[in-house]
Amino acid sequence: MVPMSAMPDCERLRIEPLTRAAFAPFGEVIETAGAEMRLINGGTTKRFHRLATTEVAGHDARIILSLFRGQPRAMPYTVDMMERHPLGTQAFYPLSGRPWLVVVAPDDNGQPARPRVFLAGGDQGVQYGRNVWHHPLMALDAVSDFLVADHDGPADRPAADNLEEFRYAQPYIIVEARLRDKEQG
Repeated sequence: MVPMSAMPDCERLRIEPLTRAAFAPFGEVIETAGAEMRLINGGTTKRFHRLATTEVAGHDARIILSLFRGQPRAMPYTVDMMERHPLGTQAFYPLSGRPWLVVVAPDDNGQPARPRVFLAGGDQGVQYGRNVWHHPLMALDAVSDFLVADHDGPADRPAADNLEEFRYAQPYIIVEARLRDKEQG
């Protein structure tokens, strides 16, 4: 861990619990709590229906599923960049059952404003809306797998068409990667 004295002059970011209401400006929280449940397959399977809705734009665009294996981020962590995807939503759902961080920012005239940091439980995923500024995947504690649904376009079109990155002139810092109530719950 990097000592605070060695960190650049950064504004600290507070970690918030991930809730549907708090995350609504950025997309959807993917979790079974509060979802419509239907029994299917002769009553042997619970289907948690329509946990999120996806969106893609562009000629020959489609939704693909991928597995991302994220390396854990050490705290304190400097947030110096954000990214967004103009052609589609992007959903992350943890498969390893570990908490992880979700960092998003509202748009301010085409640039990300001050980030917000959410602590997601190992049973919570998110779907970032189109054009929502977010930080790349932030696993905690151990290597963690995530099921990811996102945009894939035609082979003759560069993937860079769906990626915009921004570097902050003044970075932010996440000091603590846990919330006491999440750790105890």
